[in-house]
Amino acid sequence: MLRIMRFSGLLSVLLAIIVLSPSLQSFPPAEAIRSSHLRFPTSPHRFSFRKSPAIRNAADCAAIDIDSSVCNPSLVHVAITLDFEYLRGSIAAVNSILQHSSCPESVFFHFLVSEPDLESLVRSTFPELKFKVYYFDPEIVRTLISTSVRQSLEQPLNYARNYLADLLEPCVRRVIYLDSDLIVVDDIAKLWSTRLGSKTIGAPEYCRANFTKYFTPAFWSSERLSAAAFRGRSPCYFNTGVMVMDLERWRRVGYTEAIEKWMEVQKSDRIYELGSLPPFLLVFAGEVAPIEHRWNQHGLGGDNVKGSCRDLHPGPVSLLHWSGSGKPWFRLDSRRPCPLDSLWAPYDLYRHSR
Repeated sequence: MLRIMRFSGLLSVLLAIIVLSPSLQSFPPAEAIRSSHLRFPTSPHRFSFRKSPAIRNAADCAAIDIDSSVCNPSLVHVAITLDFEYLRGSIAAVNSILQHSSCPESVFFHFLVSEPDLESLVRSTFPELKFKVYYFDPEIVRTLISTSVRQSLEQPLNYARNYLADLLEPCVRRVIYLDSDLIVVDDIAKLWSTRLGSKTIGAPEYCRANFTKYFTPAFWSSERLSAAAFRGRSPCYFNTGVMVMDLERWRRVGYTEAIEKWMEVQKSDRIYELGSLPPFLLVFAGEVAPIEHRWNQHGLGGDNVKGSCRDLHPGPVSLLHWSGSGKPWFRLDSRRPCPLDSLWAPYDLYRHSR
């Protein structure tokens, strides 16, 4: 168990004891859809990760057939992107989920990739992990993406979560989507059990945040746009890096097309400056099932302020999220970490070259 204690001064937290249990059972080899004409300048072979600690289900977990398919209704489904820039973060995120899950054999990972050959790397790091790899073609969104305040926000894979309902099997009715720059320090099954009611997504909301700043003055001054977007809603900001998604309802309503329509409006009217977040806000803000803030302690990456360090928000913590430009692995490697980066480090499986 991880206990987070608050201290004064720069050292705001202290990492206590992490208890590791044995491993997940094996699962049939993951599948990947790849395009033969794609070529990438980076090779996964330049990455080397230690094998994850072995973990087993607790005694009171439901039995899972090692040959069961992705359609097994007892599984907890988690979707994460894999790319070279954030691969180290994704691996740490998976490791943290397994370490804190009471039933890790019941967690099935759906990895979204736009680059080849990452499946073997995942398999060597997590030999008995239940997972599947899905190829997301960047060309699907290439013409829809607009320039942003940060080039990293323009990467096509950032938009893959918009297409989860299409990429994942129809039998997967619900999924937890997680960003690659976070760790989970609680049982993921608690997040999975979130009641969405009539809503399609659930996420921690932040209604005290200045919602207007996520869109341009041109958007707010246009009755045609702003009123059409939020009529009948009281929109609040939410971070799309942690969401519980009802894929069955998503497919039925057609939310992918709704998001794409706002991205098309952005191309002609320039209604926001960020990347994949604003289209989600336009479609869902004010229509989100609330989740406790403990499940997204975000902004630990400094909120795009280079070199800045953040403290935890008040209250309990189940998930720490380094949203922003400052990533813990970069700061640790440069020997200029923020205090909270020490909480990410135990889940890092990256093998440094000597």
